[in-house]
Amino acid sequence: MTPLSRRGMIVGAAALAGTATPLSSGTAASATARGPEGDRPAKDVVFRNVRPFGASKPVELTVVDGRITDGPAPHGARVVDGGGRIALPSLVDAHIHPDKTTWGGDWVTRKPASGIADYVAQDVELFTSQSRSVGERAYGLMAHAVTRGTRAMRAHADVAPAYDLAGVEGVAAARDKLGHALDVQIVAFPQHGVVRTPGTAELLEEAARGGLVDMVGGIDPISFDHAMDEQLDLVFGLADRHGIGVDIHLHDRDEKGLEVMRAIIDRTRALSLHGKVTVSHVFCLPRLSDGELGRMASDLSDLDISLTTVAPNESLVLPVAKLQEHGVRVGLGSDGVRDAWSPFGNADMLHRAHILGWVTDVRLDDELSDCYEVAAHGGSDVMHLDRADLRPGAPADFVLVRAECLPQVVVDMPQRDLVVHGGRVVARDGELV
Repeated sequence: MTPLSRRGMIVGAAALAGTATPLSSGTAASATARGPEGDRPAKDVVFRNVRPFGASKPVELTVVDGRITDGPAPHGARVVDGGGRIALPSLVDAHIHPDKTTWGGDWVTRKPASGIADYVAQDVELFTSQSRSVGERAYGLMAHAVTRGTRAMRAHADVAPAYDLAGVEGVAAARDKLGHALDVQIVAFPQHGVVRTPGTAELLEEAARGGLVDMVGGIDPISFDHAMDEQLDLVFGLADRHGIGVDIHLHDRDEKGLEVMRAIIDRTRALSLHGKVTVSHVFCLPRLSDGELGRMASDLSDLDISLTTVAPNESLVLPVAKLQEHGVRVGLGSDGVRDAWSPFGNADMLHRAHILGWVTDVRLDDELSDCYEVAAHGGSDVMHLDRADLRPGAPADFVLVRAECLPQVVVDMPQRDLVVHGGRVVARDGELV
């Protein structure tokens, strides 16, 4: 991986730099109430004795109304002692399917599958076999993600006659319960196809018209739906009419994938949907030459079309740094988590940053840090959220961990001892607060 651009990070008046020293063992993060709030959440909080990005000298992070400030701590502000831990920006999951998960339930024995159609059929079997509702299962997974430091996610929820809108409604219910700790965008995702499965288009329309979703999705318009123009016209038409975004799954690795990309670019330009379109996976891009990739990336950047990857392996992971050099927003995501498709996954975006480093064979400190930056800021860029970069004015969304430095965090994946969202402690020692 080519190193991404690095920026100096400033908190208060002090520049944060240098090599960190190990934390002493047994130090615990603790909260001390000041003023009348007691243990209730306070708008003004001072996080003392923390080392942003592994700085050698501990500093204070002062939070006012949910954002980092370089001003003095207000009178009566709550104080939290970080115990010398590293403070790092919270993470963003730019692509996850929480409606499909079996997280927290009984083990599921999976059967062989030879393609998307088989996986889709097994999705339905799994859905009908579950005693827990989508809302319960999604909440368990999304709450777990919070304890691992996720501040926001783009959640794809299946929409098909087999489910009606149960997926969308279940994920929305989980989102509402976690509103204090997690920002969520919901995509109405036609996993069974938009055209090949009658009734799906009407459900997408219902979800969009009712304001139930932030985006409408699509899937492999040529190779799976066998109706590129019809699918894309329908999906982009819904987005245009209802003022929502588009997020298309594209798995094709050959010219079919490039043909779909050109069609997406054309429709984004024609409907003036700049900044409202994402393409996920995009397995056709890693095989391009630098020149071909540059020309494609130029169009994507001009129209602010973003991309997401789940870093599945060396040959299919997007060339993140090269795309970013052209100004393309690129996010990292979990994809499916312990669903009918795979027994793997854990919704831990630090683990996903580790996987990104593994499959791209990085070894230098800057390269490891870049993997974390993609997991922290790539998704926030795709979701058009403010970066939680610990600068004054940034959202007070961060994690505290025991480690020497950021590269070590990516390799060792330590427990997130404290997770802060909007200045509020939302998880401690791996448990939701």
